[in-house]
Amino acid sequence: MNRTEKMAPFEAARRFVDETFPECDAALLAGSITRGEETSTSDLDIVIFDENIPSAYRESMFAYGWPIEVFVHNYQSYRTFFENDVKRARPSLPRMVSEGVILREGRQLPLIVEEAKSILKNGPEPLSIKEIDFKRYFITDSLDDFIGSENKDEEIFIASTLAEQLHEFVLRTNNRWIGRSKWVVRELKSFDPLLAERYTKSFREYYRTGEKRAVIELAESILEPYGGRLFEGFTIK
Repeated sequence: MNRTEKMAPFEAARRFVDETFPECDAALLAGSITRGEETSTSDLDIVIFDENIPSAYRESMFAYGWPIEVFVHNYQSYRTFFENDVKRARPSLPRMVSEGVILREGRQLPLIVEEAKSILKNGPEPLSIKEIDFKRYFITDSLDDFIGSENKDEEIFIASTLAEQLHEFVLRTNNRWIGRSKWVVRELKSFDPLLAERYTKSFREYYRTGEKRAVIELAESILEPYGGRLFEGFTIK
């Protein structure tokens, strides 16, 4: 099969596991394919568990007509990744494991899947008051830069920073997971569809017309329940 001939996704994933990791204990196919959200550029995200590998690694390749991302773990390394994902509040590996379709079911896999589902259900660690104030301060800084900027080129990137900060603030203060790239709006919609609509509409309006008002009002409404903007008296020790 050449590069342009694309095999059916589940067939390709199973063949990849059988041929590339024949001795692995367990394997899952995760990502957009399993959620029915694939696009023309989607890849196959495959999670491998193999107790004989010395350490975790990730590798990208092209096979059976598909770009493939493989995430390889032993039965110690995945726990470290789970813990780090909780700390950063982005549950990449727990989500892949919890939503994945089993390609090879090893003895320990059901327990790992339940562990991943429990992590997703519990959410990230709550922010402390100090952490909330820290984020308020830097949102305030970005908001002031956004309001005061008269350089349209710079504004584009200030707005991008502000969009990232606001999404993280509203989700983390509500003990919800955050996202990156397309997962920013997905996590917002999962938390509050109306807020997500306002969020995307505000930034869409700014990027289309240059009008800042909706973004400014959005930022202030998100900060208001936590004391609003923060500048005077803020310290970092």
